[in-house]
Amino acid sequence: MERRVHPALARVVAARQAAPRAHPATQGIEQRRAEFLSDPLAQWAGPDVMADIRDVLLTGRGGPIRARLYVPTVLHGGGLVVYFHGGSYVMGDLESHDGVCRRIAQHVGVRLLAIDYRRAPEHAFPAAVEDAIDATREAYRRRAEFCGPDDPLVVMGDSAGATLATDVAAALAHEPERPEGQVLFYPTLGPQLMTASAQEFRQGYGIDLDHLRYDYGQYLQGRDPMDPRVSPLFVRNIGSTAQAIIVIAACDPLRDEDVAYAGLLEHYGVRVELLEAAGMIHGFIRYGGTVPEVLAILDEVSEHLHRLLSPS
Repeated sequence: MERRVHPALARVVAARQAAPRAHPATQGIEQRRAEFLSDPLAQWAGPDVMADIRDVLLTGRGGPIRARLYVPTVLHGGGLVVYFHGGSYVMGDLESHDGVCRRIAQHVGVRLLAIDYRRAPEHAFPAAVEDAIDATREAYRRRAEFCGPDDPLVVMGDSAGATLATDVAAALAHEPERPEGQVLFYPTLGPQLMTASAQEFRQGYGIDLDHLRYDYGQYLQGRDPMDPRVSPLFVRNIGSTAQAIIVIAACDPLRDEDVAYAGLLEHYGVRVELLEAAGMIHGFIRYGGTVPEVLAILDEVSEHLHRLLSPS
């Protein structure tokens, strides 16, 4: 199947291939984070208006965890989405994904709690995983404050944040805080990166493989890359994990491994909806302010998420 990059993104891909971005080893981490936040494609000139936005603190084994609660202007039933941002485990924060979180909260009509987990290289694996699990546990226990005392909870994330969502779903599968669902936008599934799509889209398509491998080194700092919390394709016996919505980008080096992960979940009896975003590259959900088609994709995913939260 031929996959063409969306015209608005094709120009970006061509420019990044002609003039590759500096290797992260040559930049300071704060410079990288600032460039990630200021990416021209990721600016939202008119983000969705919320009824309320407030920052809160959650309790984690590594210390306080910052989070931000988004309350839409119109609620469609109950529920809480716990969101983990992307950024290769080293970049991204509450600000970098503000427009995305607003859009999802408003169009699902559900409260959303974005989590500011610890990042590498200052905090190596498993710090981010611990924060994700601890934040979800506390969000569940504080549902009466954040949503309704009996409302369902769903974990969601993009890229590295999507992998954290899989970690949470697996860790809490047999606990009272078990999420009702997991929504994964193009998760990173380990540093192996040996699939056909990884080779086809290795540079310029939203994420460069040599950069991602470097970031995995910053994240792992010598720890086992085969740990299922790092590489979920090596997990086993996950039949009790939450049902999943997995969104892949057609022109993403991670596309093939994400499809494989969907197959792994189905093999263990987990209900999976696999959605492909035509013409999109890795990281596309942050581009809704500049690429209108991204908003349509987010709205479609929001409809699936709404059905997950309100199955009746």
